[in-house]
Amino acid sequence: MAWNEPGGNKDPWGGRGGDQGPPDLDEIVRKMQDKMGGLFGGRKGGGGRSGGNGGGFLPIGVIAVVGVVVWLLFGLYIVEEGKRGVELRFGQFTMITMPGLHWHAPYPIEQVELVDVEQRRFVEVGYRSAVGGGSVGQQTVPREALMLTQDENIVDIRVAVQYQVKDAREYLFNVRDPDATLKQATESAIREVIGKSKMDFVLTEGRAEVAIQVKTLIQSTLDIYNAGLLITTVNLQDAQPPEEVQGAFVDAIKAREDEERQKQEAQAYSNDIIPKARGAAARVLEEATGYKLSVIAKAEGEASRFSQMLTEYAKAPEVTRKRLYLDTMETVLANSNKVTVDVSKGNNLLYLPLDQMLQGAAAAAPRAFAGSVGENATATSGNDNRTDSRRSREPR
Repeated sequence: MAWNEPGGNKDPWGGRGGDQGPPDLDEIVRKMQDKMGGLFGGRKGGGGRSGGNGGGFLPIGVIAVVGVVVWLLFGLYIVEEGKRGVELRFGQFTMITMPGLHWHAPYPIEQVELVDVEQRRFVEVGYRSAVGGGSVGQQTVPREALMLTQDENIVDIRVAVQYQVKDAREYLFNVRDPDATLKQATESAIREVIGKSKMDFVLTEGRAEVAIQVKTLIQSTLDIYNAGLLITTVNLQDAQPPEEVQGAFVDAIKAREDEERQKQEAQAYSNDIIPKARGAAARVLEEATGYKLSVIAKAEGEASRFSQMLTEYAKAPEVTRKRLYLDTMETVLANSNKVTVDVSKGNNLLYLPLDQMLQGAAAAAPRAFAGSVGENATATSGNDNRTDSRRSREPR
């Protein structure tokens, strides 16, 4: 049965009976105020209004206290490991907080900026890393990659710089955009180093040195700006000539490698032949020195023997002369081919194998005769000449 039918339920507007007009909004507001006053401990007065001076202000005070407590709770914050909290009071730096639970006056009095000081950040110059289709590639940026060398050649350079925040305060306040500043400083440093280096040095053995110089120059620039950044590594990803001249450059590299290979082979041959030549020269010098000492010793010995023989000759000339003659004949006849035949004791038929006898004697004679005759001929002739001259001076 509907509420507005005879004998039905009362209307929902609070028992107004047969009055079918619109509800009284002032009455509804008063009822709600009475309920709120009872909820927060207020006293009900006449007409359902709150009585007393303090009863109307008590709920507002409690709400204010709760609001203040909630507002203060918004000042709690946690600094995670590896980060630093930078507290600002009305936009001005006050302090840096370490990892842990901290509190600050909530907004708008104070606010906190969290800075990750252990995160490794990267900046790429000359290329951009592209990830797609499950593979990682690089996209060249010619505006950044092409640089001019000292010998007026163009090279394609790609550099990756790894860095992190060194000082959170400097990172937030000294430079408007530290990361963009770092990229610009990196590109400037690379162009300066490449501009002071030759193309062959950059493309071959100078890559490590170029990376070290670039790192030092970037860090000095950031320190001047007080950017609060620390350069950890600088990697020279790639250094090559422009694509238009790569073919010619490859040929030049091959020619340079062939030149280096031939130099190495020549050096190896030199290292092999020079010690042998030096050894042979040293051996010849030693042999010459030995021959020199041998000749000198023999000459001194012959001179000493001749002096002694002269002394003996002065004492007994005939005996000495005969002795020299016999020694000389013995030496000559011992190294000559000769056949002695005693005819008085022979028979009528005599056969001598002269050819075999002469061949056997001729094989042994040159070896013995060369040394003995060479050594004694000079002394014998000198002795004979001295003996003849002495004999000419003796009285007859």
